[in-house]
Amino acid sequence: MNMPPKVTDRAFERLAEIGAAAEGRALRVAVEGGGCSGFQYDIRLDEPAEDDLVLERNGERVLVDSVSLPFLAGAVIDFTEELIGARFTIDNPNASSSCGCGVSFSM
Repeated sequence: MNMPPKVTDRAFERLAEIGAAAEGRALRVAVEGGGCSGFQYDIRLDEPAEDDLVLERNGERVLVDSVSLPFLAGAVIDFTEELIGARFTIDNPNASSSCGCGVSFSM
């Protein structure tokens, strides 16, 4: 069994700050084909679906669909604030290379 992705406290705190759960929404982290390295992350607020893995803390939820799950095994979903802006990030041990934008990767 693959390790499910982990979500940092910072990521859950950010979801609480933006009031995701209050709106009945959660952070969806998906992997889709495309991007400059073959795969890209799709990170957005969404509503849970039937086949989602739900990672929950303090009422805030992060969703991963069953197709994306193998690509995100053991990954760490975090939230960073840098000079270029604040964003959710993914540290993915399955990615053999990634591009500078941090949104696209290959396996």
